[in-house]
Amino acid sequence: MRLSEVEKRAKSLGIKDTWRLSKKDLIKTIQRAEGNNACFGTTRICEQLICCWRSDCIK
Repeated sequence: MRLSEVEKRAKSLGIKDTWRLSKKDLIKTIQRAEGNNACFGTTRICEQLICCWRSDCIK
């Protein structure tokens, strides 16, 4: 997902100052805001097969 799309999603959740965060940190912030584990880009084994970030995370 492109950074502009990530920022748009963050803003729809009420997350402000998205420009201050890296893409990875912004996605983690979105995950927390949605009530999910902030696991994007970590070494944890992902069990979320339908996660919208999965294709970017497992590269």
